[in-house]
Amino acid sequence: MTSRAVLFDFDGTLADSAPDLAAVLDAMRAARELDPLSIDTVRPYASSGARGLLRIGFGLTPASPEYLAMREEFLSLYEKNVCVRTRLFPGIRELLAQLRVPWGIVTNKAHRFTDRLVPSLQLKPACVVCGDSTPHLKPHPAMLLLAAQRLNFSCKEISYVGDDLRDVQAARAAGMRAVAVEYGYHGTDHGGPRTWNADAVISHPEELLEHL
Repeated sequence: MTSRAVLFDFDGTLADSAPDLAAVLDAMRAARELDPLSIDTVRPYASSGARGLLRIGFGLTPASPEYLAMREEFLSLYEKNVCVRTRLFPGIRELLAQLRVPWGIVTNKAHRFTDRLVPSLQLKPACVVCGDSTPHLKPHPAMLLLAAQRLNFSCKEISYVGDDLRDVQAARAAGMRAVAVEYGYHGTDHGGPRTWNADAVISHPEELLEHL
């Protein structure tokens, strides 16, 4: 079925936010007299937000006694440096210019960050659904269902594009077409995009046009 609308994940799909996230993590490590981590070390964890970055940076999990304080420190620093080196992935602006259907953003990132990033990157989505827009984060379908409602399309008419397994899982749970990207972050615990049973896998943003 031809898609009548497209929804995108943000980190690792539309934008390469890893440099800013890595800079915040390194600032926290420097304050504790720890060496910086290479961007290649940090990048696979970028889609997991503070949880993933505190794991790679300090070996913390949500069960760690110091986790909540460290998470708030990370988020506070990130809020002050949210769009310094973050850029759209090559080909994204060209893709969006060629789209002839409404498009939106569904991201686990909170509004306090997304609401600054979207205009800073000169993006004009038809809707934005964030991690604090519903009680549930992806892979739960609640955020995608809300976005479909705001776009006024049925889920079966929408493609969801993402760089993480949970994006594909959320699309499946919502009844949307799942498109995985090979150029994103992907995480470290669940193989690559071609193992996720997505409806399509693209290696460059403009390839999406062939699957709509």
